[in-house]
Order: sequence, then C-alpha cells, then structure tokens
Amino acid sequence: MDTQQSAPTIPNLRDRLPKLEPRRRRPAPSNPLPVPETPALPSPPDLSSHTFQVPTRRILSTKDHELFLSSPTHTLILAFVFGLSDAVVDTPISAIKDDELSPAVKAILSILDEAEHLVLETPPDESEESRFGNKVFRTYLDKAKAASPSWHQKLGLTSQEVIAEVETYLNNSFGSRTRIDYGSGHELNFIIWLLCLYQLQILTKADFKALVLKVFVRYLELMRTIQLTYYLEPAGSHGVWGLDDYQFLPFLFGASQLLHHPFITPLAIHQQLTLEEFGNDYMYLGQVRFVNSTKTVKGLRWHSPMLDDISSAKNWSKIEGGMKRMFVAEVLRKLPVMQHFLFGSLVPAVEGMSTESEAGVADEENEVEGGVVVEHDGVRHVHNANSWGDCCGIKVPSAVAAAQAAKKHGSGELRRIPFD
Repeated sequence: MDTQQSAPTIPNLRDRLPKLEPRRRRPAPSNPLPVPETPALPSPPDLSSHTFQVPTRRILSTKDHELFLSSPTHTLILAFVFGLSDAVVDTPISAIKDDELSPAVKAILSILDEAEHLVLETPPDESEESRFGNKVFRTYLDKAKAASPSWHQKLGLTSQEVIAEVETYLNNSFGSRTRIDYGSGHELNFIIWLLCLYQLQILTKADFKALVLKVFVRYLELMRTIQLTYYLEPAGSHGVWGLDDYQFLPFLFGASQLLHHPFITPLAIHQQLTLEEFGNDYMYLGQVRFVNSTKTVKGLRWHSPMLDDISSAKNWSKIEGGMKRMFVAEVLRKLPVMQHFLFGSLVPAVEGMSTESEAGVADEENEVEGGVVVEHDGVRHVHNANSWGDCCGIKVPSAVAAAQAAKKHGSGELRRIPFD
C-alpha cells in the first residue's frame, strides 16, 4: 500500500499582496471666488446740461452699502481701477518717457510737485515726540486746500462748480484732518480724482499707462514724504496681519507689471539686492522696500506675514488675481472703508441711499473726533478708528514714527528677532 502523500501546494502570496498604485497628489486648494473681470469702461457723460455738486458721504448704513455694490458706480470704479491695472501689464516704470506724456498728465505731475513743496514749507512740530500723528499735518492740509483751485486751473477747469466737486477728492486723498491718519480709502480718493478728470474728458484711455507709472508713482512718493514728516497713523489698521498699513494699489498695479517677468519671481521680495536693483522700476518691489525701511524689526515674516505668505505663490498671475479679489473684498466691500466714500455728480450715488442730513451726521470735513454713526452687522454705532472691532480696526502708532525715532536715537540697524 502506497503511504506516500502528495506534497502540499505552496500558495501564491503575490495574489494576496495589495496592488501597488502610485499615490495621487492632492489637488491644490482652489479659491472658490473667481477673479473679477474688468468691466467695460463707460464713455464719459454728456456734460452739456450737467449739474455739478459737492461730493458727500452716502454710505451710512448696511443698506446703503448694498445699494452701492449693485450700482453702476460700483461697476464704473471697478472698470477704471482694473483698466489702469491692465494697462501696465509687463511694463516697467522706465518704459514711460517724459516726452510721451500728455499735457494733462504733465499738469497733474506739476500739481503733485507743488503739494510736496508745501510739505517742505510746513515742518512738523518736533516738540511733540509722539509716535501718533503730528498735528501740524492739519496746517499742511489747510495750505493744500487753499492752493487747490489754482492747481485745478492748470488742468483747464474754470467753473467754480466743477472745481468744487473735483477738488474734494484730491483734498481728501492726503489723509484725514480729524484723525491724522491715512489708509486705502484715501488712496482710493486719489484714484477717484483721476476718474473725475476722465469723466470731464481731460484724461483719456491713452493716458492710462502714464497715470499708473508716472502719476500714481509720483503720488506714492508724495504720500511717503507726508507719512515720514507727519507720522500719519494707519487708518483702521489690523496690525501685522494686514497687507500694508497705508497702501493697497501698489501691490495690484505692481503685480500686473510683473505678470510675465522672465526671472523676477514672487519670492524675489526676500532678496534685498533684487529690491534695490528693480524697486524703482516695479511698484510691488518698491513698496516692499519701503515697508522694510519703516519697520523696527528685520524680516517680512515678522512685520508683514501676509506679504511673506503671498510670496509663496507660484507666479505673478496668481498674485494679480488675488489682488483683484482683495480690492473688491477689502476695499469696496468693507463698510469701514466705503463709509467715507464721497459721491457727487461725476461718481453718483443711486436712488435710495441715505444723505448726511437724513442720517443726522456732519460732513466729513466738520466731523467731530470720534467718528460717524454707521450700521455694522445690523448695529448702529459711532464709527471710531480707535477701537478693536473688525468694523473699525485697531488704533496703532505709526510704524514710520517708530523707525524714525530709532534712527534719531542712534539705533539705525534693524533688530532681529532672537530666534530668526
């Protein structure tokens, strides 16, 4: 009898192993908000039977703000600002030559030169020794307002009604007389001043490139001089987590300038040599360089973490798109910014928006210190730039003043964070 048993079969372990598949990369998180498109810029209005009016505030409640956001004026502002940005794509500042400028652009540059000369004629009160705004700034604003009619006559404006409307925006672009502060709302006033000149057909679309690369750059230089002289406080600052204490548009226009640059990448803002070599040609780099110069600590990640975070973007296209979203979300859609916006006949309010008399508030110039009554999250309150809420921001001393004070006391070097 055959007792030999057949050998057991060896199982095929290969069939029991899980199938190896290449790991799929997770898609990068996408921004659910689309990049705002540039609306078509409407043609200037027919002025043959136009009635001009001195601009006043009309956004005095949440309802007013909502009416504005769905109005033709909102579209007009977007079309103008984004049109300016689109006009300077891939264009350095040095590409615009002085002999190419129109007479109107040359007149505007002359006005800004005179505005800076007034700063030199109105030195600050050095006895204050304060890191908050120097009160001599109010004297400067008074001088600028007195000179404003003659400035506008250089632009060919002779009607007092026209000048009274248009000059309001320029006078409010240098900062707040009451609060001695400055922010993106004042910057927006300057752009609206240019928009009014476009509506009056003093400026044309052919001037857009020069308006950004010559006029707006000159305005930035003027405002830096004013900030360094009078220590203007940031208007509604949210501290180090804000993009910039004072400006916004240099980052939008600057990203457009660098949109397809062959070798300057977003990370280049961390390279001091790049900032020094190209800062005069590209607004984004120039603004970062200025921000660095006004801080008392070294390193973007410490004093400007949002700029540091944005620098990790793959390309300038993403940054430009993000800046356009940010302009809509953080400027036009922010009640604390837009409650100070002024509406006249060239940049009109829509029917149903409140008037200052209906709301029982004084005009912007005669506003008492402490703010205006606004409605935020359904609650009416006195807006105050000195509070901590999201509506009103955080009152902080001028970083410019802190840096200047450090230089006066001999500590010119920026201090490093110990664990940097």
